Amino acid sequence: HGFEVVFLDACAKRMNAEQALQRITETASDARLFVFDTSTPSIYSDVAFAGKVKALVPSAFMLLVGTHPSATVEETMALSKAVDGLARREYDYIVRDLALVLRDGTPLGAVRGLTYREGGNVFHNADAEHIKDLDEIPFAAKFIREHLCVTDYVFPAAAFPSIQIFTGRGCPARCNFCVYPQTLHGHLVRLRSPENVIAEMAYIVENFPEVKEIVIEDDTFTISAQRVKEICRLMILRGLHRKIRWLCNTRVNLDYETMVLMKKAGCHLIIPGVESVNQAILNNIHKGTTVAQIEAYMANAKKAGLMVHACYMVGNRGETRETMEKTLAAALRFKTDTAQFFPLIPYPGTEAYEWALSNGYISGRYDEYCKEDGTLNCIVNTPLLSGRELVAFCARARKKYYLRAW
Repeated sequence: HGFEVVFLDACAKRMNAEQALQRITETASDARLFVFDTSTPSIYSDVAFAGKVKALVPSAFMLLVGTHPSATVEETMALSKAVDGLARREYDYIVRDLALVLRDGTPLGAVRGLTYREGGNVFHNADAEHIKDLDEIPFAAKFIREHLCVTDYVFPAAAFPSIQIFTGRGCPARCNFCVYPQTLHGHLVRLRSPENVIAEMAYIVENFPEVKEIVIEDDTFTISAQRVKEICRLMILRGLHRKIRWLCNTRVNLDYETMVLMKKAGCHLIIPGVESVNQAILNNIHKGTTVAQIEAYMANAKKAGLMVHACYMVGNRGETRETMEKTLAAALRFKTDTAQFFPLIPYPGTEAYEWALSNGYISGRYDEYCKEDGTLNCIVNTPLLSGRELVAFCARARKKYYLRAW
């Protein structure tokens, strides 16, 4: 749309606030719009930094985006008057429309999905619709090539360096803890066409010779087995499977036939959200999966020759010390190539958060969701398990998982 864009990932560049402000002074002191990506653990820091930028460029509009402001609209706007507004839910077109309005001098009320401050009051425009045709959105890889450096980022499950893309948005599953479907992308699945996905993969192969792997970061790439098979067939037809490998998130209902074709098309790793092997807990969190499916998935993945990174979670409704130990025992028995163990992290806007909050199980501020060094913390304390116990269990589970004879 003709706008000049300056992009800075200060964390990836290991910049502190003063260094980031210096970069802004050098490259964007005349900007009309600043867009700040946020997260729940960093929201106080993000808002404070937006205030520093506002002091530096007082005439510019300070906009927050992300899952947290989408879920806590009034609360976030009340944190600082330096925040001029926030984009609710998917913000691609909200940011574009706001930029157009600021350029043309038209009313802010015309921007759907925008919450904004004007004349001392806060206004909430009508919701924007979710983007239906994802093929309209330019490739993330092109933006990454222009504004980022792939070697600044590490995804431990992937070969280094890797590059992450989304091939769809929205997830029909109703897992009560999952933040993106409940706050940003919704449950209505919208998918890029197989041809569009393959075109971006080809672009990556042609323009990033150093990249060894593509990480498909969709909540669940395998929602449509037919589409996955078509993408795999196109990869093989184009010869891309010989040039780059890839991994993706899946659900444990993925069938063996699709796994075999994925392997043939260059997929080397699949990532399922197992969470627990207690069916009552799976039901409590609306996971929509069964223990039998988990067992079959693990066996089929080994048979298909796919590596598995299994994700386990403790602290959900119904969790006890006994159920945690049974999940760990199952993890040891499955012997997936890698595994992670996390305590429940209830993000605002999710059913899990409402459950924990309404029962008085949350004790702590947003900036206590993780420690300053980025390591795990847990602010959920149930009558049966404290947050400290959940974190300690995860640390012990990781040690037991990896420091053993296989």
